[in-house]
Amino acid sequence: MLVIGDTGRAMVRAVAAVCLFGWSHASGDDWPQWLGPGRNNVSTEVVAPWKEPPSVAWRQKVGHAQSSPVVAGGRVFIHSVVAGEEKEEVLAFDATTGELRWRDAYERGAYRSQQGPGPRATPSVMGGRVYTTGITGILGCYDCESGKRLWQANPYEELGASLPGFGVCSSPAVTASRVILPVGGKGSAVVAYDAQTGKLAWQKFDEPAAASSPVVVTRGEGDKKRTEVIVQTTLRVMGLNPDDGTVHWEHPLVFQPSGVAPTPLTTSSLLICSTQDNGTIALSTPSADGVPRQAWWKQDLSSYFSTGTLDVEQNRVFLLTNQLQPLPRADLVCIDLESGSELWSRAALGYFHAGVIMTGDGKLLILDDSGNLVLAEAAKDRFVELAKAKVCRGTFVNPAISGGLVYVRDDQELIALRVPATARAENGSQ
Repeated sequence: MLVIGDTGRAMVRAVAAVCLFGWSHASGDDWPQWLGPGRNNVSTEVVAPWKEPPSVAWRQKVGHAQSSPVVAGGRVFIHSVVAGEEKEEVLAFDATTGELRWRDAYERGAYRSQQGPGPRATPSVMGGRVYTTGITGILGCYDCESGKRLWQANPYEELGASLPGFGVCSSPAVTASRVILPVGGKGSAVVAYDAQTGKLAWQKFDEPAAASSPVVVTRGEGDKKRTEVIVQTTLRVMGLNPDDGTVHWEHPLVFQPSGVAPTPLTTSSLLICSTQDNGTIALSTPSADGVPRQAWWKQDLSSYFSTGTLDVEQNRVFLLTNQLQPLPRADLVCIDLESGSELWSRAALGYFHAGVIMTGDGKLLILDDSGNLVLAEAAKDRFVELAKAKVCRGTFVNPAISGGLVYVRDDQELIALRVPATARAENGSQ
């Protein structure tokens, strides 16, 4: 039986977590890619407040990375640097026991950064394969079961593109036939590889890429149904045909080029894009003429790199400001989706960053950059903290939630936590 009383509410969020974004193939228990099944930090799991700190189901020593764990088919996949070597490795653990199932290491070349040596992009799981992008842009494909490396490509070397200053941060978007990622440069702002063979399928546009990750969505019904990949660069946001890169629609980012790291959030009627310098803009879903229109723009609500989450049932979006001046802090702001008006804000939820997940029963599960796990009630007019516990070292890594466990990662460990009364919100039963 569901832990929550409103089954309909859980079902609405289940649709938001999976179906609106073209990921209806994913299990309700899976967290198969960056920000979960819908790339929107929305989960079907429900979490009750804890009286004692969450217990540790298992923990494993891992290398440094800012890449998040993903969960699919009973396994947890992570991407790490190999300590003391110019190598990265992909690892698979049993999701329940933490037993190492396989690992594969590869040469990634020399890389140095004040932000750390490990991968930043998060793996994506599709069709029994896991796709990864390393800090130097090496794209890999592995069999989920055996760990066999099926193919590997280096788009930056192949296309003569320059690595971003922070290294490659964008997590690949995957369809049944394509792996899409921003690269940047002449003719390669966005590129796609054949998901089966690893061969370059297409490359498009002469402009800088952004650190933002693309999002695959499915829109329309019947013969008007189509899949597109939404890509945000430093200049514009576009809806592309993932098969060949054809532009379905585009919209400029307001006024000037801007640093962009947050992933676009999309509902059935809106697309919310946050930038580092130009605030946050909401666009209506492209109409019959293929042109998206501005629904609202909050010039004073910019985000440095954290992506928020959605509550489609209550018509709200939660965004993190990540302001850097006068002092760094990550403020959580609750916005009305229809009007763009601010409903409430919670100051300094994190120092630079916080990962925020909307649970199946309408709570917020938050991991701040000091390693504190927070459960909060997202009331219509205020933020109400329900429980809090220190669960790991300081981290910029978004958590994952799947099958009754919350997975957190810092610069030394991957930890699976048991959170009280966690269940899957699906069909009114557990």
